Amino acid sequence: MSSASRLGAIALAAFLAAGCSVLQEDKIDYQSAKKGSSLDVPPDLTQLSRDARYQVPGTVVTASGYQSGTPTATAGQATAVNAVADVRIERAGGQRWLVVDRPADKLWGPIRDFWQENGFVLELDQEKLGIMETDWAENRAKIPQDIFRRTIGRVFESLYSTGERDKFRTRLERSGEGRTEIFVSHRGMVEVYASAQKDQTIWQPRAADPELEAEFLTRLMVKLGVSESQAQAAAASAPVQAAARLATVNNQPVIQIDEGFDRAWRRVGLSLDRSGFTVEDRDRSQGIYFVRFVAPSGADAEKPGFFGRIFSGSKSDASPARYRVVVRSEDNRSTVSVLDGQGQPDTSGNAARIAQLLVDDLK
Repeated sequence: MSSASRLGAIALAAFLAAGCSVLQEDKIDYQSAKKGSSLDVPPDLTQLSRDARYQVPGTVVTASGYQSGTPTATAGQATAVNAVADVRIERAGGQRWLVVDRPADKLWGPIRDFWQENGFVLELDQEKLGIMETDWAENRAKIPQDIFRRTIGRVFESLYSTGERDKFRTRLERSGEGRTEIFVSHRGMVEVYASAQKDQTIWQPRAADPELEAEFLTRLMVKLGVSESQAQAAAASAPVQAAARLATVNNQPVIQIDEGFDRAWRRVGLSLDRSGFTVEDRDRSQGIYFVRFVAPSGADAEKPGFFGRIFSGSKSDASPARYRVVVRSEDNRSTVSVLDGQGQPDTSGNAARIAQLLVDDLK
């Protein structure tokens, strides 16, 4: 090999190594489909982002949960809490949330700026309800940064895709004494082949990513004034596993959680957000979440992408049914049950499906 060839090979290897290091250092680089980029959003994902999810019917909002005070964690609770200034992070299993000693109206603007600075466009921005949701976006940092991608590929940006899309929902709950609890939940979709011929693709839901949620909560702590090192140390606290299990009481499926009401209420709300349920209203004083659910029918229950159709609001022969997810507690144990729209016990297959979805996320 000539000297020139050897030098070229060395330069190429160094270039490729540099590309790898860049990818490892920057694991998040979201690009929204609505920022004027060449990213094409698949039609079924566009359908997902256009539905009327989380909009409360009528003109009266009775979400009393936003008006009631909730006590903060005490030293006697089995929980990992790290506080920096007026911000702390709480964690139970794979779920995390922030508690900030500031009123919600002082946090709404900075949180909105936070998502926009991270490459997202907000599809939902309802300050009165305390709900903010991004559109579907792609994490471009997952695309391998090889030499072709870093040079010629830049010109044809739209040719590269991860085959994944992410959406994040932020929920602010007002707590006592001017505190605010901030929950960030992730939903993901993945593109898969629809047939063995690989001539068509469809989008299907993929599991929520707790590590992505944790990363954005850490970055949000920095946005709220915590140093990066302090935020990372707080987020890295050891998890406290709180058992959640499925049981049957009076022929009704229920979820049993070894926690008191406050933490069980928060965790069930986060699980509903992650699972994509349409939460129409909540009443914390009664421990009730009012949700909508589209029941499976016939062979549809076995088709790929079934849960995507449930949560997407896409057209279906089945109409959405209303349910109540109820949290009841005694001491440090809570029971979560699914009632029908009139508040009566529900022993149907749909109640069992809803309970299974929730317990899978709470474990």
